[in-house]
Amino acid sequence: MDWLMLIGAGLFEIAGVIGIKRVAQNNNWTNNIILIGGFIISFQLLIEAMGTIPLATAYAVWTGIGTVGAAVVGMIFFKEPKSWLRIGCILGIIFSVVGLKLVS
Repeated sequence: MDWLMLIGAGLFEIAGVIGIKRVAQNNNWTNNIILIGGFIISFQLLIEAMGTIPLATAYAVWTGIGTVGAAVVGMIFFKEPKSWLRIGCILGIIFSVVGLKLVS
C-alpha cells in the first residue's frame, strides 16, 4: 500500500509542476489550485509512504516519477524539444527508479 501511495505522490507532483507551468502562462485561480493542490496532496502521500519505505528510496522514486512525468508532459503538451538523447536519459531515470524498488 505504501508503494501505491508513493506512486500517487509522484503523480500529484506532476500535477503540481503542470500547475507551475500553467500559472507562469496565465496566473488565475484554477491554475493556482492545480499547483497548490497537487503539491499538498503529493507531500501528504509522500509522508504516509515514508512510514515504511526508507527515506532515500522514497525520495528518489518520488523525484524520479516527477522528473520523468514533467519531461514527458512538457514534450507532449508544451511542445518542449524531443530528442533521442533526452528520451534515453528519461529511460535511464526509469530504470534507476525500478532498480531502487527491486532492492528495497
